[in-house]
Amino acid sequence: MFLDYIVWNVSPDIFTVPSHIPIIGGFSLRWYGLLFALGFVAGYLIILKIFKKEKVSEKETDVLFTYMFVFTLIGARLGHVFFYEPHYFLAHPLQILEVWHGGLASHGAALGILLGLYIFSKRHHRPYIWTLDRMAIVVPLAGFFIRMGNLMNSEIIGKPTTLPWGFVFKRAFEPQYATGPHHPTQIYEALAYLLIFFFLHWYYWHHTKNLKPGKLFGYFMVLIFSARFLIEFLKEPQEPWEQHLLLDMGQILSIPLILLGIGVLIWSGKQKAQKVF
Repeated sequence: MFLDYIVWNVSPDIFTVPSHIPIIGGFSLRWYGLLFALGFVAGYLIILKIFKKEKVSEKETDVLFTYMFVFTLIGARLGHVFFYEPHYFLAHPLQILEVWHGGLASHGAALGILLGLYIFSKRHHRPYIWTLDRMAIVVPLAGFFIRMGNLMNSEIIGKPTTLPWGFVFKRAFEPQYATGPHHPTQIYEALAYLLIFFFLHWYYWHHTKNLKPGKLFGYFMVLIFSARFLIEFLKEPQEPWEQHLLLDMGQILSIPLILLGIGVLIWSGKQKAQKVF
């Protein structure tokens, strides 16, 4: 028997310590925070294995992931601030720091990562494209965990649907999401990112004797942001002003990143293949 829809009523909190308990009272551990952290831990372990094969020190790996964490968070927050709600946050600048209240943009995170990896590469005398290729493998896996965190938060919801896997998001902030089934676009995007991770991971390990610089990063940019562009057609606008646009902000921001990926792939095709290890 097929379900007409799925009722999603999962709490975003794993557990909460009551406020009357001394010192730690009022503390909540949320699924989003746990999944965000798991994405970085999983990525770290995978890159650690890759770097050991390439004879890169564990200390350098630790520094790299520190850059990744800091610049991802800063980029994602500032991306949301300036891409989606600039007027509000310019009027309330101190709230920019309140990341625990939500508001992180993946396009901003991408720009933050590009900047962080550039600074890392310069300081550690690594070719920028070398760093981008390696990190391109694990970033989609982090994206998978983050989108599953969005699911647990009942946010970034799709348009209404009659498909049997539509979700009724009982805990969503907007009441219309709690009364009818909507596309679970968080799951669509998470699965797309997971497949991209498997592909890039497979490509790296099967081309260690003839890997062209930029190939992994180019594939990453094209695949990730093409998936994002297409899935956006099924999403509800994140901000009311997007309803009047032919393409929403997520799609507009994806186009130059897709073109960048295509340009990198064209450039990569002209490079000499290198042996990884």
